[in-house]
Amino acid sequence: MLSRDLELLHLVREAALKYLENESRMRILIAEDDAPLATLIAKAFKAEDHVTEVAASGDDALQRIKKDTFDLLILDLNLPVISGSEVLRKVRKTNADIPILILTATDEVAERVACLDAGADDYLTKPFSFSELSARIRAVLRRKKQPGQAFLKVADLELDYMQRTVHRAGRTIELTPKEFGLLEYFMRNPGQHITRNMIIEHVWKLSPDTMTNVVDVYVNYLRKKIDEGAKVKLIRTVRGVGYEFGVNEGAAEED
Repeated sequence: MLSRDLELLHLVREAALKYLENESRMRILIAEDDAPLATLIAKAFKAEDHVTEVAASGDDALQRIKKDTFDLLILDLNLPVISGSEVLRKVRKTNADIPILILTATDEVAERVACLDAGADDYLTKPFSFSELSARIRAVLRRKKQPGQAFLKVADLELDYMQRTVHRAGRTIELTPKEFGLLEYFMRNPGQHITRNMIIEHVWKLSPDTMTNVVDVYVNYLRKKIDEGAKVKLIRTVRGVGYEFGVNEGAAEED
């Protein structure tokens, strides 16, 4: 009886680990003032197990991007308050990595060229099918994962996504897959206030408020491996918020 219980426990544990390691879920911001269309796109992506938010104006979109982190921005050009093209320019000034797909009602070459030159990764002309939108997004994400995007460096810490290696000041640091994913997320968002819920969504790919205590455990693991013995500490706990990563002497800390 005991051996059967242990076997069942092992199977449950393995299934849980496979679920936690799932890297497919994205957090998507849909900036679209056409409410029925935005709802349709959001429902379609939710059916694919992604997390979606909708911004009905350019100003709303910029506020959401400023306070949170997304894996993808779907951006309509014809937004109220602040136009989609202006949102594109503002986002690209501070975030060079987020994939951006433009939705446009016109098929003018000049407009498409202007968007691509301003930093858009692709565009889609209305009306469109969701299957084409999904396919274009997959293509954009594949391009974003090319080796040229895979090397990260913050201070003397270096991460190579393709080789799956981490070095600090010439020292090799061995990380588990989840520690590696957590460090990559930190390094892609230096200087940002990162909440535990954001880490759960982007690293564990789970819904907010799910087992957030696990985040603290893994952050402590990571701290010991990359900061212990180092003169400059890269991981800081920010009171009432979560964490901040990078070199920032003036951050509010909680040891």
